Amino acid sequence: MTSPKNPIDFPEPTLIPVNGVELEVFEAGQHNAGRPIVLCHGWPEHAFSWRHQMPALAAAGYHVIVPNQRGYGNSSRPADVTAYDIEHLSGDLVALLDHYGYEDATFVGHDWGAMVVWGLTLLHPHRVNKVINLSLPYQERGERPWIEVMEEFLGGDFYFVHFNRQPGVADAVLDENTFRFLRNMYRKNVPLTVPEPGMVMVNLANAEAPLGEPLMSDSELAVFVSAFESSGFTGSINWYRNLDRNWRLLADVDPIIHQPALMIYGERDAIQRFERLPDFVPDVDVVSLDCGHWIQQEQPEETNQAMLRWLAKP
Repeated sequence: MTSPKNPIDFPEPTLIPVNGVELEVFEAGQHNAGRPIVLCHGWPEHAFSWRHQMPALAAAGYHVIVPNQRGYGNSSRPADVTAYDIEHLSGDLVALLDHYGYEDATFVGHDWGAMVVWGLTLLHPHRVNKVINLSLPYQERGERPWIEVMEEFLGGDFYFVHFNRQPGVADAVLDENTFRFLRNMYRKNVPLTVPEPGMVMVNLANAEAPLGEPLMSDSELAVFVSAFESSGFTGSINWYRNLDRNWRLLADVDPIIHQPALMIYGERDAIQRFERLPDFVPDVDVVSLDCGHWIQQEQPEETNQAMLRWLAKP
């Protein structure tokens, strides 16, 4: 995964059997056994999205464990949609801890990875000692399923709703236009524009010219493109198709996150802050960085500093 344009020495993966699947796992700082930190990517991402954090965390004394979660990269891609619900996704992470012999770990999530880390912490609180999440704050469960609410307020073309109500449609467009979609998606300093009609992800995949500036080098982007050309998008989109199932699975769970938590927002991220975050995550610190959605890739040094400062707190 290295090239002259991308001097980052990204580690070689190991395929690890967990929870009935195999996960492609990248590690750094194995010599720091006993101080595990697990980094969980979002959509449409890859373990490679944590390339800037892995060496910094390893240098700070952590055993850094970065899986491609189910549906991504060379990890398993089960055919059953329900195989991507929060019980399965969090179960993979618990089984990963078991594989290494760890009782608990610090978990870090970005975007959908943050959703998984919040859910993991609710379902398996004794396996999580600290939480760091980027971009996506805690999602209040509410009285109605999430997709139902989104459909009412945001319409059928909102991509969460579209993924659920028109299964397979967006998957095919993204699969046919993988390079263009990811090139157009991974941008920074994107100017504000009037939303186009239609579904935003399909529009991105079909757009001839990207907006803003590239987030990464061509060789870095090629890692993501190659991974999704191999895996396709359906497995990763199936995460979205379990939102209402997750809503039901979390019905009887204590909704409070009791662990110390750090929430990192991008000031120009389209994802809104959650003003009542402390109601559900009482022991939370909040940091805002001057960036968009791809926080740890857009502001890698600032992200590393924020994480390491917080982790070093007594």
